[in-house]
Amino acid sequence: MNPTEQTQHTGYPTSKAFCLTSLFWMMIATFMGLLGATELMAPDLLENVGWLVFGRVRPIHINLVLFGFVTPGLLAAAFYYIPRLLRTQLFSEGLGVVTVIIWNITLVGAVVSLMAGYTQGREYAELIWPVDMGVVVVFVLCFINMIMTVKNRGEQVLYVSVWYVCAGIVLTATTFSLGNVIWRPDTGALVGIPDAILLWFYGHNVFGLLLTPLSAGVAYYVIPRAVRVPLYSHTLSLLGFWSLIVVYTHIGTHHLLQVPVPTWLKVISIVDSVAMVIPVMAFLINIWYTAKGKLGAIHADIGAKFVFTGTIMYFFVSIQGSMMALPVVQRITHFNNWVVAHAHVGVLGFAGMIALGGMYYILPKITGRPLYSRLLADLQYWLVLIGVVGFTIVLTIVGLIQGNAWYNGEVVYRVLPQLQYYYVTRAMIGLVIFVAAVLGFYNGIRTMFSNRGTIAS
Repeated sequence: MNPTEQTQHTGYPTSKAFCLTSLFWMMIATFMGLLGATELMAPDLLENVGWLVFGRVRPIHINLVLFGFVTPGLLAAAFYYIPRLLRTQLFSEGLGVVTVIIWNITLVGAVVSLMAGYTQGREYAELIWPVDMGVVVVFVLCFINMIMTVKNRGEQVLYVSVWYVCAGIVLTATTFSLGNVIWRPDTGALVGIPDAILLWFYGHNVFGLLLTPLSAGVAYYVIPRAVRVPLYSHTLSLLGFWSLIVVYTHIGTHHLLQVPVPTWLKVISIVDSVAMVIPVMAFLINIWYTAKGKLGAIHADIGAKFVFTGTIMYFFVSIQGSMMALPVVQRITHFNNWVVAHAHVGVLGFAGMIALGGMYYILPKITGRPLYSRLLADLQYWLVLIGVVGFTIVLTIVGLIQGNAWYNGEVVYRVLPQLQYYYVTRAMIGLVIFVAAVLGFYNGIRTMFSNRGTIAS
């Protein structure tokens, strides 16, 4: 069955606003990543500039990638395709635009507060309480807009993309509130081991219950549309959805195998990490069989090209993640740059690629104009792909050097000279990603505001 869509053109101001947000903050986020990589290469470069020291730049980079670039990019596509799949108007474009405005105010607050040194000091939960509340508010507003659109729908059958988007938004609002301990504004944290458990319940679910469902929703929409064939299996799509919800929620504790959390919780996290093969392969088989024999159509559509590449990255990052949950592997890989490589494949290679693909797919449709430059879009694709592969190779090597040295009793500072050449290479790759972000922003701005022409939606 093909998802039935309404075809009325409404201007899509919410999608446009989320596109602008994503493309702009991608530039800032990648610049902060480049700055952080440069400081690892030359630690004394900005030692007297307190608001740009590595300890402040890194959480800015991470939070802007998560909430400034990837999530708004995925939501830009979602606010386009959800009304079409439901054969209705978005419940409130005005509410959507207000949500984007609050979202950007929250992001500015995140940058300013982190630069000033105000932080909760917890991984992926560094933002202070007022900024946390801004994040919660925007997710609640997104959910209201989405669920009311579902309520007013003209299509009774809910295509799987609708399931993923609505679940991702409401579950993230919940896990974000729990992980950032918003009922304790003064500390934003619990005490001791319970805090670590709760933090990593959230810390891993920000990927599994936010980026993964939103990315899957985009892929399930774009790929069948691009290749012009029905989805391979709706039953398989629902198996992937429910197994993701059931399995992923329990795996965060695999970050705490070396600390005194309850053994049963560690066992559950390891078993479910390995069991992630079920939702991952259900999704990938479905997408890849849909595109089987249609790779020419994938290549011809720049949005689908980004999205399909993102699904390939999802395969690699998921297999790697299941393996890294095993204690025998973690002895070498934990606490070093192997994990950083894994994160870049997941966030930039999987979710980031799909976010860019979703935006490139919808831009001609929400503007009524052709993409300003397919050449620039292709160039950005290759720069991002080269960057992801480069990060993966370089940081994996660095992680293995660090992990094996520490495992054999070497102290941290004696390993650092061996890493210098790799850190230089890492910074060069970061420059490639930053250039790609600038190209994407320019292409998007020209398409939305300067390009002239018409294209069928």
